[in-house]
Amino acid sequence: MKNLQSDLSSVVRLNIGGKKFCTTTDTLTQREPDSMLAAMFSGRHTLCQDSDKGYVFVDRDGKHFRHILNWLRDGVVPTLEEYQYSELLREAEYYQLLGLIDGIYAVLNKKKEVDEFHTELTRTDIIKCIQSEKVRFRGVNLSGLDLSKLDLSYVDFSYACLKNVFFSRANLQCAKFRDVDAEASIFHNATLRECEFTGANLRGALLAGACLQSANLQDACLVDSSLCGADLRTAHLQNADLTNANLEGAVLEGANLKGAKLNNANLKGANLQRAYLRHVNLRDTHLEGARLDGANLLGAIR
Repeated sequence: MKNLQSDLSSVVRLNIGGKKFCTTTDTLTQREPDSMLAAMFSGRHTLCQDSDKGYVFVDRDGKHFRHILNWLRDGVVPTLEEYQYSELLREAEYYQLLGLIDGIYAVLNKKKEVDEFHTELTRTDIIKCIQSEKVRFRGVNLSGLDLSKLDLSYVDFSYACLKNVFFSRANLQCAKFRDVDAEASIFHNATLRECEFTGANLRGALLAGACLQSANLQDACLVDSSLCGADLRTAHLQNADLTNANLEGAVLEGANLKGAKLNNANLKGANLQRAYLRHVNLRDTHLEGARLDGANLLGAIR
């Protein structure tokens, strides 16, 4: 253990999940003084460095950390693909970078305003429609709409374009999302119990804290999505692509993952009790602290 000096010009070496970076305490502390990084390198704390080259290890994915550093250096939000903003947002929230969080939301809101010029309905239109029974938006372009906190249970969105739609805290129980394009949409803390997502594109979607009990996600694309703490009990995930997905702390008790792709998926601390994982390739899956009691692992590659 070594005490880091409070000299703001000193060089700091960081190991973020195996990716190595060099910066200065000035960069880490000045732009976002209330952040976790500023607190770590304020000189008030003792940090653990490796004995060889003095790298400070942080157990996070280093994929977007260069964007974190560039924000701290220049104050500019990077230009990214739609689904990557949700990934960067998770990292900004972890490091408590409030300015970057506001900047990302400003970019997303501006994009949403542009998308709304092309969308076929507004939030007000949706609210009027859901007063009636058997509401269907099949094949409709709703990109960028804010549909958060609405009761959209049993609504049929099949084949719709739902890119960047805000569904946070919405009630979507038994809604249908068959073959939708919902890339980078936000379902944070939404109720999605018994929903149908068969063949849906949910690449980069934010589903953290969502209730997906008994949801049908067969053949869905969930690459780079966030399902941290999501409730996926008895969910159907046959042949779903969960490459690079973050399912840390998710509940997958009794879920069917037959044929699912879990390359580099994060299942740390997940509950996989009685889950069906026969012949699933778990070799590159992060399962530290996961509960696997009663899981069917016959033929699984580990």
